[in-house]
Amino acid sequence: MYISTRDNYQSVSAAKAIKLGMVPTGGLFVPENIPSLSQKDILAILQGSYSDVAKKILGLYLDDYLVEEISECVDKAYVDNFNHEDIVALHQLTDSVYVMELWHGPTAAFKDMALQVMPHLLSLALQKLEFDKEIVILVATSGDTGKAALEGFKDIPGIKIVCFYPYGGVSKIQERQMTTTDGKNTYVVGVKGNFDDCQNAVKAIFGDEEYCSFLAKNGYELSSANSINWGRLLPQIVYYVFSYLKLVKDKKISLGDKVNFVVPTGNFGNILAGWYAGKMGLPINKLICASNENKVLTDFFHTGVYEKNRAFKHTKSPSMDILVSSNLERFLYEMTGRDGKTISSWMEDLNNKGYFEIGDKLKEAIAEVLWADFATEDETMAMIKQEFNKTEYLMDTHTAVGMKVYEKYLKETGDDTVTILDSTASPFKFTASVLEALAGFQAVNNKDEFELFQELSKIVDMPVHSALKDLKEKPVLHDRVCEKGDIKKELEDIIGNFLLINSSYT
Repeated sequence: MYISTRDNYQSVSAAKAIKLGMVPTGGLFVPENIPSLSQKDILAILQGSYSDVAKKILGLYLDDYLVEEISECVDKAYVDNFNHEDIVALHQLTDSVYVMELWHGPTAAFKDMALQVMPHLLSLALQKLEFDKEIVILVATSGDTGKAALEGFKDIPGIKIVCFYPYGGVSKIQERQMTTTDGKNTYVVGVKGNFDDCQNAVKAIFGDEEYCSFLAKNGYELSSANSINWGRLLPQIVYYVFSYLKLVKDKKISLGDKVNFVVPTGNFGNILAGWYAGKMGLPINKLICASNENKVLTDFFHTGVYEKNRAFKHTKSPSMDILVSSNLERFLYEMTGRDGKTISSWMEDLNNKGYFEIGDKLKEAIAEVLWADFATEDETMAMIKQEFNKTEYLMDTHTAVGMKVYEKYLKETGDDTVTILDSTASPFKFTASVLEALAGFQAVNNKDEFELFQELSKIVDMPVHSALKDLKEKPVLHDRVCEKGDIKKELEDIIGNFLLINSSYT
């Protein structure tokens, strides 16, 4: 069963939690009990494929799904949709540092790891609940979630998906990936604002009970594909377990040895999945939270004050350009011993005052499991070149943020524990920035980002990711753009188009 982080909703089944997306009265769903990954469980999947590990982990959390149903969902997600035989690749950089490549899926970003399986879990949930309404998926994206969600949900019966992204706040490649998405049930809207404007508007729509009731009466219900939905977060636990077991299987570590994970972090979902893996029993020494210059998380973990009222920066790692990290709520709920009243109070303060503060005791408890820092733009660009010159390994901007923060961690702590760095996107997804890091600004100045694919490919002797190489030739199918204050109005216009209901509802 699944409960609310704010103790304000009845417990629900896994299927219902996935169908709802977030708690209708505010808050996020978390499992009532976190299952343990026993020694017997680990030995059973130690020699298994990525799909074998996924079936085991999902089965531990989704006990209202049949084994056969989970198996079918996993096979649909991973069997033919990734261009690496292991689904997730582990690249050894040094004796103790490995890069976990999570970008071999159909959109060249780590979001594919969850968003290839989540639509099938949701579709099954609707069947289990004998749901007779149409689902409208709302997505706010800082870049990568949008395309991964659109790709995962397109043409799924009974579901439509509307994606909001910060117009001008994502890379040209990310934007083209979204706006060229086909499928009769997909809608894309550029918003003249930042990711937090998109996310806050989507959350407000979910929390508008009158509006949701209005939609329900007309045969439609909202849900989410962001990591606020447990069905999106859960599959991310799998790659932490898989990467650890692969190191054991390859005799790089022994079963029971602890490892560190370095996670480039924006909305806190990816690193939270790692925390859940550790809570299940995966031997994790430290989670290293890496931020870019929008370092709201770094500041929070250092000071205990979460302050969202600050300057927003557009960086070369745009998927991390976030000031309100939604999944932090789940983490704090767990770290406070599941104190829903305190979480509600903090979230109310964040909404009304723009900040909240935790006590020293909780800050110290968090420091036992998590270490945080950030990388500047200059440090990020220098790291891409430094690592390529040293090891001939090419990183995208987000992975480079993680590598730089790990370098700082190593210098400060001297901790030489075996470490796995999450690589969240193909370097070709941010070709202009990566090429600039390697060859200087003149190499990319006034050049078409799509034309730079082949140039970067030649320099690094690496093929362009299959999901990106023909992107420029694809026709743009979505051209909606709105002001940040008009997101709900834009949604109503879209809903009016496919629901034939009164779009003047206010």
